[in-house]
Amino acid sequence: MSQNSMTRRGLLQATAAAALISAMPSRSHAQSSPKRGGMLRIGHSGGATSDSIDPATYAAGPVVTAMLGGVCNNLAEVDAAGKIVPELAESMEPSPDAKVWTFKLRKGVTFSNGKPLTPEDVIASFNHHRAKDSTSGAKAILSEVVDIRKDGEAVVFELKSGNADFPFLTAEYQFVIMPANTDGTLNWKSGIGTGGYTLESHEPGVRIKLKRRSDYWKADHAWFDEVELLTINDATARQNALLTDQVDVINSVEIKTLPLLQRKAGITIEEVTGTAHYLWPMWCDSEPFKDVNVRLALKYAVNREELLQKILRGHGHLGNDSPIAPANRFYAADLPQRAYDPDKAKFHLKKAGHDTLKVELSAANAAFAGALDAATLFQASAAKCGIDINVKREPDDGYWSNVWLKKPFVTGYWNGRPTEDSMFSLVYAKGADWNETHWSNDRFNQLLLEARSSLDENKRRDMYHEMQQLVSDDGGAIIPMFSNYIDARNDKVAHGKLASNRFFDGWKLIDRWWSAA
Repeated sequence: MSQNSMTRRGLLQATAAAALISAMPSRSHAQSSPKRGGMLRIGHSGGATSDSIDPATYAAGPVVTAMLGGVCNNLAEVDAAGKIVPELAESMEPSPDAKVWTFKLRKGVTFSNGKPLTPEDVIASFNHHRAKDSTSGAKAILSEVVDIRKDGEAVVFELKSGNADFPFLTAEYQFVIMPANTDGTLNWKSGIGTGGYTLESHEPGVRIKLKRRSDYWKADHAWFDEVELLTINDATARQNALLTDQVDVINSVEIKTLPLLQRKAGITIEEVTGTAHYLWPMWCDSEPFKDVNVRLALKYAVNREELLQKILRGHGHLGNDSPIAPANRFYAADLPQRAYDPDKAKFHLKKAGHDTLKVELSAANAAFAGALDAATLFQASAAKCGIDINVKREPDDGYWSNVWLKKPFVTGYWNGRPTEDSMFSLVYAKGADWNETHWSNDRFNQLLLEARSSLDENKRRDMYHEMQQLVSDDGGAIIPMFSNYIDARNDKVAHGKLASNRFFDGWKLIDRWWSAA
């Protein structure tokens, strides 16, 4: 946004330019031109036997990559430059106060069963998360939406207050568009979407198979004939699958074995920097974490520089207990970096009434590559602060459904979000379903609403700055580091410029990549 006063034209330009995400160039880019044909085989982390194609259950893993980038589309998407652009929408028009957004739908778009896309399908897709009995993790994101209605061939969203970043919300992976039933509910069980592929089969926690449709409305996307996504949660197994030609591309390459892949002919490392971060969330409403001094003691007990070098091998940057990354537009770069300080840790323990402290930390490498090693390093650095951390190793399978959000001190991972409002609303707002720290701060929640609706660039920057300070000093998330996205591919597949809002080209590789064979 301009530093000067905001006009309606400026608002539109600002929405398109928001959340630019810096990207590191890949070691090489595809040299071939896009062409039809071939099969894409993906080795993917994060799959579980509890996976479902119900968008209300999406968290991470192969299902999201398959549905977001293959089977379905959204109203808008984040492009390779980090800009928000229309996808199923032809245009995205705000009212002067940004409280009402009108999305005009593209003509000629059909679902894979031949049914034309209608406003009713869009409304059902969003109301699936808004319903009174919905347990969707994205329900809180839509709490600002007062009404969704049809206006001719357009869909109108009416908000409680202005939100200049609202189109970014429609691009979130939970908000894929699926067909509506006659009663207005969402027909998600059919697995039907408007994307370039049909869902041929889904074995939860094992594999997903997709087949290209011939009538995709994006003529210059969806190049492969077939796509297979294999759940390979173990990082070493994923790497071996790539090296032995069982798959063409893998995500979340284990950094300690990165040199091996870099030396292998025919393998290209794809590395971009975005907003992904590792963390240890604590429940702020449970003992001993209810006391902010205990939370601060644990934050000072983390040797962040050691983690960055030993876990990420320098492929990332230090975290400061806030989820807002240097790639975000309103990143508070001037906040003092919290460093490892046993004396300060002991000071805060003393203020909390403790000479020593014993806590249990649940961890599994399903959270992120090297999570168990990171927990062990945390255990060692905390011991010098009078804190005894018992690292409980949890099963990788089902970690996100059985441990995360279920236990008071766990290992976590977030891809981050392109806007500050989205990240804060999803995870740190009072009452958010994914508020993994059970944190509630009145000042923070007040600023969250004000920053969302303000069109004054300087005011928004100041408010987001204060919010990052509040999360860092009072919140329950220990965020020691941000990681680069590191994927790897063989020379059988190719791509254009990579998006860096998430790994796998913004989870859109199925839609955007092609065969180079």
